[in-house]
Amino acid sequence: MVKIRLQRVGKKKAPFYHIVVADSRSPRDGKIIEKIGTFDPMTEPSTIVLDKEKVQKWIDNGAKPTDTVKDLINKVK
Repeated sequence: MVKIRLQRVGKKKAPFYHIVVADSRSPRDGKIIEKIGTFDPMTEPSTIVLDKEKVQKWIDNGAKPTDTVKDLINKVK
């Protein structure tokens, strides 16, 4: 099953996330299929960059966003 989820990058106590499409069985920071955006919770307000066309394409193809990513997609819309 394919999921749209966060992949953590960045240093300790300074999180930064890539929004990625990955197989649900792969580890959090493991192999990904495609990077479709970024999320920076350290800025005020949080910075969310998403490629809306790619997100829609993957959802149409059956990818399920995690709850956190679903909230981020709704904030961008």
